[in-house]
Amino acid sequence: MKRTPLYEEHCALGGKMVEFSGWEMPLHYGSQLREHEIVRQRCGMFDVSHMGVIDLIGARVEVMLRFLLSNDVARIPTAGQAQYGLMLNATGGISDDLIAYRQGKDRFFLVVNAGTRDKAVAWIRIHAPSYGVRVVDRRDMMILAVQGPKAANQIQRCLPEGLSRQAVALKPFHFVQDGDWRVARTGYTGEDGFELIVPEENGLTLWESLLRSGVQPVGLGARDTLRLEAGMHLYGHDMDGKSSPLESGLAWTIAWEPLDRDFIGRDALEAVWGQPVARKRVGLLLLDRGVLRDQQAVFLQNSPIGKITSGGYSPTLQRGIALARIHSEIAIGSICQVDMRGRMMDVQVVRPPFVRLGKPVYREV
Repeated sequence: MKRTPLYEEHCALGGKMVEFSGWEMPLHYGSQLREHEIVRQRCGMFDVSHMGVIDLIGARVEVMLRFLLSNDVARIPTAGQAQYGLMLNATGGISDDLIAYRQGKDRFFLVVNAGTRDKAVAWIRIHAPSYGVRVVDRRDMMILAVQGPKAANQIQRCLPEGLSRQAVALKPFHFVQDGDWRVARTGYTGEDGFELIVPEENGLTLWESLLRSGVQPVGLGARDTLRLEAGMHLYGHDMDGKSSPLESGLAWTIAWEPLDRDFIGRDALEAVWGQPVARKRVGLLLLDRGVLRDQQAVFLQNSPIGKITSGGYSPTLQRGIALARIHSEIAIGSICQVDMRGRMMDVQVVRPPFVRLGKPVYREV
């Protein structure tokens, strides 16, 4: 398995190491529940250096990304802006979800998922020569995600003075760059947060500085419960190459206009655009004690209506929650059942997210 440059640090801090997308990563450092609460109440940090950073340089790089991505990077015309979007396949399935960052007229970089990193780089390299774009897979970079209501205060103490002032002034989905240091105000937890994307040679020093300032390390376990409460997708669970954005709650990532913009997957999606989708993405609240799990079947009056795509326990709500894909005619607020090892348990269909900025926000109607 692959390891990030912080592997020895995780072990020294007592991290329980597990396999994730081919990487050996910390699940927790003693208590997943405590780490979850740290991010919701104060500030924690994640080593997400297993994710991919891809630099794209060339006069026609915007043209290429407008073809490769579902969203339209022309909508972020100013350097320092970022945009969430999808790479689709020809049938409209989701090959990856990512964030595109505009560095200038002829420069972007992407942050892609760990499990799809090699596939994404290879796919871009197939298309890049036609546009004269240079592709640089930045395996020399590290990413530290600092998340929580006190994140801005903490990074201000640990970043170089000029960069820290600019970083804490950022709006969401904006970033600032100083040399090869890149700081973005995005996140995967439903809290305020920053991604610190820095050269490997600086990453360990930055990690140690954050630790000394009191920022607690957080593992993959809490990262998953935090993103589940925030209603955020996990690639390979809530979306994949066989599921379309229209049934995955991601139709908003498709920029249909201008009408003459072609992008991979557009023809397949346009063929069904405006038609009722067979399945839709919803949230589920367990109405009794227990924990909902991935792939559990969902029923209504003993008839199967879908499956859980991501399930778990919500420390904030203190109950089982899940994201599921079910028949589109099932109304928000409906009471359904989930088969939990042969026992049918009642769940309520809600509209995610479940938690944002530490507060319950799900909708029951």
